[in-house]
Amino acid sequence: MKNQQNFNEQDINKVLKHQEKELNNIKKINNKKLEETISASEKLLLDLGYEPKKLELTSSKQKKTIVVPTWEEMCTEASKEVEEDVSIQDFFTNDELLDNKMAIKKINQEFKSLYKFDETDVAISVFAGLIASVVDILLVGIPHKTPTGIKGGPLSNYVRDWFDKKYPEAEMEKLANSTISKVPYDAQDNRNTQINVEGLSAYYHRLLTVGHDPFLGLLFGVIDILNGTMTSIDKTGKIVIQRIANYSDRKETDIFSAITKQIIHLKSDVTTSMGLPAPFMSLFNLLQFGSIGEENQTIAEIVQGMYFEGYDFIQFCASSIPTLLIEVIVRMSYAIKSVKEGKSIKESIPFSNDRSKCPKLETMLYISHAIACSVNAGKIYFNKNPLAINYPEWLTFAKYSYKQLKWAIIQKPHLGELYVKGKLNDNMQEIYNEIDKTYNSYLEKYDIALG
Repeated sequence: MKNQQNFNEQDINKVLKHQEKELNNIKKINNKKLEETISASEKLLLDLGYEPKKLELTSSKQKKTIVVPTWEEMCTEASKEVEEDVSIQDFFTNDELLDNKMAIKKINQEFKSLYKFDETDVAISVFAGLIASVVDILLVGIPHKTPTGIKGGPLSNYVRDWFDKKYPEAEMEKLANSTISKVPYDAQDNRNTQINVEGLSAYYHRLLTVGHDPFLGLLFGVIDILNGTMTSIDKTGKIVIQRIANYSDRKETDIFSAITKQIIHLKSDVTTSMGLPAPFMSLFNLLQFGSIGEENQTIAEIVQGMYFEGYDFIQFCASSIPTLLIEVIVRMSYAIKSVKEGKSIKESIPFSNDRSKCPKLETMLYISHAIACSVNAGKIYFNKNPLAINYPEWLTFAKYSYKQLKWAIIQKPHLGELYVKGKLNDNMQEIYNEIDKTYNSYLEKYDIALG
C-alpha cells in the first residue's frame, strides 16, 4: 500500500512538470506570433504612407529633494500663523498648569516645615530666656560702690573676687610701674596734653581714651603705641588725636612689641579702682543727644555716670554669664533634639551659621535673647537705674536681631527659591534616569535579537 502511494505521487509530479513545460512553450510561441503580427502591421502602415508618432518615454519616478527653510523664514511663517504673543503656559492645558501650581505649593510647604517651630522648640527658647533672666536679676544684680569696693549680686561678687585673686593688686601695681606696660595714651589729666581733652581725669581717662577699650584698644591702642599718639573722645564727644612730648619714649616700632605692650597695659588696669570700661563703652561719648531721667541727661552722660558708679569690664564679664547660659541651653537642647529625631551627631552639631544645616537654631536663639532683653528692660524700668542694664545681653540681641531681619527679608526667600528649584531638578533627573533606564533596556534586547 505504501509503494502504491509513492508511485502515484511520482506520476502526479511528472504530469505537473510536463504541463508547466507545455505552457511555457505556448507562451513563447504566442509572444513570437504577436511580435511578427506587430512588425507586419508597422510595415503595412509605412507602405501606406503613415508615420507613427514618436513616443517619448519619461520616468514617473523623479528624485525628490528636501528643502530646509532658514530660521528667519520659519519665524516669518510662524508669525503669520500666530498673531498674538505666546507664553510657555500656552503649551500646557489648564489641568496641567493647575497640577504644576499645586506641586510648587507643596514644595514650598515642605520648605516652610523645615523652619516651623514645634512645641519643644518653643519650650526650649522660652525656658532659656527665663532662666537667663532669673540669673541676671537674682545673681548678677546691680553694681554699686561700697567702702570695701564695688559690689553687686552674688555672681558679680564671685567674678570680681576671681579677678582680684587672678590679678593681685600688689603685682598689678608693680606691673603698671614697669617700663614694659607704659603706653603713650595713658595721660591721666591735661597737664601734659597739647590739646585739652574735656573731662580727662584720674576717674575718667580710661573711658575717654579709646586705647583702654578691651576690644577697640586692640586696634586703636596698638596704632597709638606705634605712632606715639593718644586717641581720645572727650566728654563732649570731640575726637582728639595728639602726641604727648613727655610720653615719646613709650612708642614701639615693631607691631608685635606694640601688641604685647597693649595687652600687658590692659592687664595692669583691669583690677584698679576705676577699672577698664566695658567694650565699646568709649564710643557712647559720641552720643551727645537724648533727655533721660529727671535730670534730662544725654546718652553720653548716662554712660559716663554708669562707669563712675562701677559698671566696668568686670561687671560686663559677670553680666555675660546669663547670655552664655542662653547659648549653652539652646544649643545643647537643639543638638539633643536633633539626635533624637534621627540625625547623626555630625549633623546635630549646633555651631553652624548655615541655616540649611541648623534650620531653627538662630531663630530659637533670637527668641531666647529677646525674652531676656524684655525682662531686663522691665528690671531697668522698675529700678529706675541704668546700672541694671545687662549690656552684653543687649549687644547679643542686637546681633541676632540684625541676622534675623536679614534672614527674613533676604536669605529666606532666596533659600526657598533654591529649595524649589532643587526639588524640581531632582524630579527632572529622576525622569531622565528612567528614560535612560528604559532606553538601555531596549538596547540590550535589540543586541540580543541581533546576536
